[in-house]
Amino acid sequence: MHEATKAPTAPADRGRAAGTRPPGPPPGEAARSTDRDTDETGYRAAYGIRYEITDKRLLRGARTRRTVLRRAVDLASLDGLDRVTFGRLAADTGLSKAGVQTLFRTKEALQLATVDFAREMFLDAVVRPAACAPRGVRRLYALLDRWAEYAETPLFAGGCFRAANLARFAGRAGPVRDALLRDQREWRESLAGELRYAVAAGEIAALDIALTVFQIDALLCAADTALRAGEDDAMAKVRRVVDALLPARR
Repeated sequence: MHEATKAPTAPADRGRAAGTRPPGPPPGEAARSTDRDTDETGYRAAYGIRYEITDKRLLRGARTRRTVLRRAVDLASLDGLDRVTFGRLAADTGLSKAGVQTLFRTKEALQLATVDFAREMFLDAVVRPAACAPRGVRRLYALLDRWAEYAETPLFAGGCFRAANLARFAGRAGPVRDALLRDQREWRESLAGELRYAVAAGEIAALDIALTVFQIDALLCAADTALRAGEDDAMAKVRRVVDALLPARR
């Protein structure tokens, strides 16, 4: 087997033996030097300045992707995922259509990325903040209060992202439907977990948890429609119905 030809030493590498790995920064230095430039992409520099340019390119691409997806989730909440196209996103963000397509390649990949982006925004707005509340009934109501803020603000231009898109894809087998149903299952499990805890802790009497979760989720979808139609008291009604659904401890 022939020995591989060694690449010439780059100017920045003079003083080091050719073919050796560049030394990393002092312990902890890489994280300190790049955390300020790091967003949700998770990219970090590995070996100081030699790799800094590459990381900045990746970060610019990630920020462009974020800009596109932020617009995509708003459009999908208003008009549905089917209406989110490369051309429309390019026009709305000022990017070229080819540039947007380079980020996602296919319309299905764009739709899936949009679903994932909306999911993370929902988790940040609703589920993660509610985790500060004590388990059980109080966290259940914290989830509902956060959901009310999410829908009333609204976080997405058209209201609840899942409510706007799941009905369109529920009967269409494929990865997009699977992703939307996964999000629905995760949300329902968040509610179910708190109900189970509340029953076990004696906060409420035993109840059909699957049925109660179905009722609460359906109620929230109806409330989202009511909010879009201008019914400002929709969430107050949700709270009253949920109060009635939870049986007092006997």
